Amino acid sequence: MAASEPDRFEFQALNDVDRVIHTPPRLTILAYLYVVESADFIFLMRLCELTWGNLSSHLSKLEESGYIDIRKEFVEKRPHTMIALTPAGREAFKKYKQNLKQALDQLPE
Repeated sequence: MAASEPDRFEFQALNDVDRVIHTPPRLTILAYLYVVESADFIFLMRLCELTWGNLSSHLSKLEESGYIDIRKEFVEKRPHTMIALTPAGREAFKKYKQNLKQALDQLPE
């Protein structure tokens, strides 16, 4: 049975969801950064329950997309990495929330 035009229209919002954000680890990272100024690498690693390498991979993808800024420094001779949401990342997350909410609101009860 072919989908009618209204059925296809209802699901367009799902097609518009940002695929960079729409993975559980990256969604968790951006959701947390959306409500704080910045977070350090170790905190995010524990929050997301990811390995060092896995978190690094997700952060790289977000950085490549321009959604986060990664600042590496030394604190008392120890490496310290801070991650913050960029203005573009904040806007992308807002749009992601709107698209996902719209798609879910269109589903029947």
